[in-house]
Amino acid sequence: MNEIPEITKLGNDSCIWSHSFNNFDAVVYVPSPKKELLSDIINYGFISPYLLVFAEKKLDYEQAVAFAKEKGFEELAADFASSVVFIYPRSGSWKNASPEIFSEIITNSRIHQYYENGYVKAWNRFINKIEGYFIRGAIFRTCLFGFGESADYIAQNCLKHFEGDGLWGKADIAPVTCFLSGLSVTPKFDDSDDIPVVSYGNTEEINKVFRSTCKYFLEKDKMELKKDYFSFAKRFRRMVGKLDIDPDLKGDGLIIEPGVETVSTSPDNFGDDKGTSEHKIGYVSFYNKGLFEKGKVPLVLGFHGGGDSCFFFSTMAGWAKIAHRHNFLLVTVENHLNSSATEMIELVEKLKKKYPIDETRIYSTGFSMGGIKTWDIIQEYPTLIAAAAPMDATVDIGENVYFRKIDKEVNTTVSVPIFYAGGEVTPLPELPFQEQKCLNRMKYTLELNNCTAEYNVKLEDKDNWKNKIWGIDGDETEKSYDESRDATLTMQKFFSKDGKCRTIFASISGQGHDCREHTCEHAWQFMSQFSKDK
Repeated sequence: MNEIPEITKLGNDSCIWSHSFNNFDAVVYVPSPKKELLSDIINYGFISPYLLVFAEKKLDYEQAVAFAKEKGFEELAADFASSVVFIYPRSGSWKNASPEIFSEIITNSRIHQYYENGYVKAWNRFINKIEGYFIRGAIFRTCLFGFGESADYIAQNCLKHFEGDGLWGKADIAPVTCFLSGLSVTPKFDDSDDIPVVSYGNTEEINKVFRSTCKYFLEKDKMELKKDYFSFAKRFRRMVGKLDIDPDLKGDGLIIEPGVETVSTSPDNFGDDKGTSEHKIGYVSFYNKGLFEKGKVPLVLGFHGGGDSCFFFSTMAGWAKIAHRHNFLLVTVENHLNSSATEMIELVEKLKKKYPIDETRIYSTGFSMGGIKTWDIIQEYPTLIAAAAPMDATVDIGENVYFRKIDKEVNTTVSVPIFYAGGEVTPLPELPFQEQKCLNRMKYTLELNNCTAEYNVKLEDKDNWKNKIWGIDGDETEKSYDESRDATLTMQKFFSKDGKCRTIFASISGQGHDCREHTCEHAWQFMSQFSKDK
């Protein structure tokens, strides 16, 4: 979309709007979200089901709202501060509809930190430009709903993988779950068996096809949407073609708790709240039930990538699972690019009043722009943390997440144990062989941690480097295979002059700009060795 859609307010913070795309018309109904979600601050888009209702007939606003209420879509969307998107072909019937509708939906859908009323404003902070407006929906959590002729359309056109617009360019795309009622045609699959299907009131002949083809299949006489979603479909997501199964961490005792704190806006804040006296910081805490009964606990501060959210980081990078396994408090900060490293000091002080945090075991980690935020803490406020794991990004020494020079001296005296990792095939500058600033950051880290290794390599001489990624080998090298991604994490370990390893530089084979649980688990194993009194 080239402009903001015309919004119709319905009362109680709900709204509705429509837009005509090339092959379909969309009506987007945004119910009033549940107040306890704090959804004006916390972005739930990355964990919300993308509810795509392929309507049996073209619906006006009143009919769409009534349908959403009757079938349970309104309540399910409100549970995630999300929306219900009704789709109808511009051809006038599903029998004559373009087979490209789902692909076009994916192209025109996005999750982003700038959103309201069911649409996304794709603001690119790097070039200071709006790149368009999109339906707000997670393409890796698509739930397609078909009824009668629209179910037939899905069964004939959507039960397959294809190349489409993914999260990071062209990618393998397929629906995550299809809910089909009143089918009159035999479902048509490609060679895959990984598209989950919920069948409502369909014939035994049709269900027999589903049972023999689908690895994940639920057969029911009638729709109980909320129950069916939470018991069957909620666990599924599809990031890069492959169907992923998320564990039920809440069911296993992990508390997921949104929070908001008000902090003073620092002079070095160049985000959206620049120039204000104070502003709100949203966050989500993850911790095991009963954790605080055992006394003070470690805290890991997590910072997501630019355009992402705290739920994306905690889920996709696996930090929520790691917190669950190892019994620490994880706090992921929402839209942290609107908050400076200076403001993180005040946030931590407020968190210490809310939770029994062990002040000697506070750690920081982040992906991409969140990795840069962690570098900010290392170079500006090193006494806050016992160790750090910045991932997949850096700016040059003395610059911050806003790509500006910091307003204080760069830390060169307080050692900070650091685990840094980057993908070996990333298109962005993450590793020393790619750009001078990465080489500068490696040299800074080795000197900060008083390592025995001397780092005098030159970027222009990289063809002659002993180690083609880092320039030099570590004092020790360790490899760890990630079976889930068929990738190898190679860790170069550098020892300080007292004989202790405080520095690890790691690279991941076959990885682009990504942050993976396997790497983050190793980062935790490294960081957790350190406390500020050791």
